[in-house]
Amino acid sequence: MPVVVTGATGPFGRHVVEHLLASGTPAADVVAAGRRVERLADLAERGVRTAAIDYADVAGMTAAFAGADTLVLVSGSEVGRRVEQHGDAIDAAVAAGVRRVVYTSASHADTSALVLAPEHKATEELIRASGLAFTILRNNWYTENYAATLEQARATGEVVSSTGAGRVASAPRADYAEAAAVVARTPGHDGVAYELGGDEPWDHAELAATIGDVIGAPVVYREVTPEEHLAALLAAGLDEGTAGFVVALDGNIRDGLLAGGSHDLSTLLGRPTTPLADALRTLAGDAA
Repeated sequence: MPVVVTGATGPFGRHVVEHLLASGTPAADVVAAGRRVERLADLAERGVRTAAIDYADVAGMTAAFAGADTLVLVSGSEVGRRVEQHGDAIDAAVAAGVRRVVYTSASHADTSALVLAPEHKATEELIRASGLAFTILRNNWYTENYAATLEQARATGEVVSSTGAGRVASAPRADYAEAAAVVARTPGHDGVAYELGGDEPWDHAELAATIGDVIGAPVVYREVTPEEHLAALLAAGLDEGTAGFVVALDGNIRDGLLAGGSHDLSTLLGRPTTPLADALRTLAGDAA
């Protein structure tokens, strides 16, 4: 049955589309939707249906979603606006007759104090109230979030954070996207919330050591207090809101909110998740 993927012009949505096609889903049964449809021209050449959508345009989304069985709703990137945007997409899915929505949420969004959780929790509540069948994919951290950390370590020989010994069960976007494609194209996932994350959580001391191995140079972890971290970020030119947000996220990690513990991701993939070292090698190669 047809699957619509939102955010297909971004890295996550694009990975979902590619995994659907690689797993044998007919191109004609995939709709790649995003704001800048010109970025999807190569997919259109491969037979994928493409659609220009805007989360503010419910009528346009309703037309794009028409005829689909499943909507893979990739969470938006505009923090502070996501509940409204996701709500409009859910309304469009209902109006279009979509049967099921697969939503990319955040780790333990319904119970966590994670600074990113409230918008995801609210979206989950909208989905449950919509009457649509649903699958919730509560994604842990993306290893790609540490691309800048890798480059800073390459330049300075340090990984600096206020995460303490907190652990992160990260995995690359492609792993999470592959799981989303599995859920979208196979039965048995209705009404389920999966807690997705990497098999092997790591702390920042391990991150520093692994980056050192990847780049072939010594890298150390320098732990700082939240106050010291905030001051350093402000001195580096970040605005107060962004700097505070980064420090709050480090505090969430320090408190164990991204430590994982579930193997739902590797179960859906049918293989182990991509190790930290392998993901960092890919990031180092992309930046070279």
